[in-house]
Amino acid sequence: MTRTIAPRPRTLVLLLLAALGALLAGAAPASAHAALTGSDPAQGVVVQQPPARVSLTFSEKVAMNGDSLRVLDPRGRPVQTGAPGNVRGTTYAVRLEGGLGKGTYTVTYEVVSADSHPVAGAYTFSIGAPSKTVVSGTGPTVGGGVVGGLYQVGRYVSYAGYLVLVGGAAFVLLCWRRGAGVRALQRLVVGGWLALTAATLWLLLLRGSYTTTGKVADVFDLGLLGQVLETKPGAALVSRLLLLAAAALFIAVLFGTYQRREEGAEKRDLTFGLGIGGVVVAAGLATSWAMSEHASVGLQPGIAMPVDVVHLLAVAAWLGGLTALLVALYRAPAGTPVEAAAVRRFSRLAFGSVVALVATGVYQSWRQLGSWSAFTDTRYGQLLLAKIALVAVMVGLASVSRRWTGRLADQGAAGDRAADGAGAGREPVTAARAAAGPDTEAAADTGAAGTGSAGTRPADARSAGTAGQGADAADTGAAAPGSVPANSADSRRAAQLARQRAAVDAARRKRLRDGDAGRSGLRRSVLAEAAVAVVLLAVTTALTQTEPGRTEQEAKAATGAVTAPTNGSLSLSLPFDTGGTDGKGVVALDIDPAHAGANALHLFVRKPGGQPFDVPEVKIALTLEAKKIGPLSVAPEHITTGHWSADGVQIPMAGDWKIAVTVRTSDIDEVTVSQNAQIG
Repeated sequence: MTRTIAPRPRTLVLLLLAALGALLAGAAPASAHAALTGSDPAQGVVVQQPPARVSLTFSEKVAMNGDSLRVLDPRGRPVQTGAPGNVRGTTYAVRLEGGLGKGTYTVTYEVVSADSHPVAGAYTFSIGAPSKTVVSGTGPTVGGGVVGGLYQVGRYVSYAGYLVLVGGAAFVLLCWRRGAGVRALQRLVVGGWLALTAATLWLLLLRGSYTTTGKVADVFDLGLLGQVLETKPGAALVSRLLLLAAAALFIAVLFGTYQRREEGAEKRDLTFGLGIGGVVVAAGLATSWAMSEHASVGLQPGIAMPVDVVHLLAVAAWLGGLTALLVALYRAPAGTPVEAAAVRRFSRLAFGSVVALVATGVYQSWRQLGSWSAFTDTRYGQLLLAKIALVAVMVGLASVSRRWTGRLADQGAAGDRAADGAGAGREPVTAARAAAGPDTEAAADTGAAGTGSAGTRPADARSAGTAGQGADAADTGAAAPGSVPANSADSRRAAQLARQRAAVDAARRKRLRDGDAGRSGLRRSVLAEAAVAVVLLAVTTALTQTEPGRTEQEAKAATGAVTAPTNGSLSLSLPFDTGGTDGKGVVALDIDPAHAGANALHLFVRKPGGQPFDVPEVKIALTLEAKKIGPLSVAPEHITTGHWSADGVQIPMAGDWKIAVTVRTSDIDEVTVSQNAQIG
């Protein structure tokens, strides 16, 4: 006997959890979303007089508490006074004690960006001269450690719960209304609601510690919880919980009143009402993310937030609906298989979702990246490329599923005709069995299970019949064929035979369903889509906690285009074009050791092809704009063709220096090119 064995649901769940666990195990702590773009004193500088305060400038507004900004002396003692405050725009400062001594001071900051993510960092500056410092760390880092890992798990679970809740309900309401009575789909949608609710409460408890101390002991600190409730992310989480209460009512109606209502005008009205209510609740839940994530800050938040809501709704309809379809294909009862029409309706829903994802994704990419180079030069861009590739793979798999759906439709029509014919042929037998009594009915049922000859039956039906008859004999003793039940034992036997017939009939329907090549192919392709969807969900969630490419590039530009390498030398390459004859070329500038104090400077002038050539004059000027120092002029000596140098060039302090080179190629053709570089 040949059997078609479908993968066990437990195996599928374990595989999906294993894939997700592997991704979580390799996930890094959340990256900063507000970048430090400036400071006073600047990083690495040596100032001669103690500053009255330390100020930090970020790429967006941040939230601070009394310990968010600290300044530690060389011995590790805090020297700030009072709480930090906002000076102007995105600049924050804290005052310092008077009479600070010489040495190297450490500035540490732990703040929360406007898009709800913690930002932490540290740098040093010196008074008088650099010195050794005993500061080796700043304690628990916000956004990291055990609490940070638990918080990220909560974020993954909340996104997964939302997708299953919204996508599963949409699949039932829009694609397969009979699915409202399928227990497996009911458990799926309710499980999504439970996961999202539990994860939201989990995030609410963890957030205080996640954005401040990073200590597990502070997770249940009611004082920190009160502070969280006063913030925008805390309000978003509370709003999500209130909306989940409305979602619970929606689920109760969908799987209660709705699934019991007969088809007709009342059910159509109820479908319309549930559709409107479901969209409102789903959009509200999506807004709880949009109001506290990337979309709420940066460029065009008034446009970005609605676009983000549409994007998340489309993801839920596609991936959550795909999960519901997979459950329906594997777990729907044999007597209630998912119809081809339902699969086609979901295919149209998924296509519309993909169109919405592409439209909103293009806008989000432009907003978060800002340039083509950010695709490859930033982690956000690299993750976005991975997401685009995964979406392309899923679209390809979806096209395979559509082909299987077409075959399923054809085979479904043929199967319906065969079932109608079989039903017509079996009807007289059923009537005869009902009139003859339980024994004769059992014999007729056994004969009906045969292959068409009077004395031939499939092995499984014969075994089931033998076992059932043996059990009957044990219960009731010998009974003449065709006898009518006369006592309670015979009644029990009749009930037992009825259960046996139902089991045989259910097994037959399941074999027919599993033996359907179109349905089996559709199962495999949808399972492959779901496996890719798990990875896609992990990448999408990682994107929400990664610093946008636009912000990362702006921060790099603000801190200088070039940083001296660890070996102490600095090399710059500056193209120039004076517009005259032989006016194009490249200036190569080397500074060694590129530290505060005396430095050796070498300058090379080359043609675009790389050949060295002389020009009438070159001049160099160095300016530290943050400290209003300069321009410091340098007049290098000509050494050989295309080569100038200067020794003992004094750079008074480390910092972000602007290096300008003036090149004159004739009496009237002259140009100045410049670039910033971190020296020291």
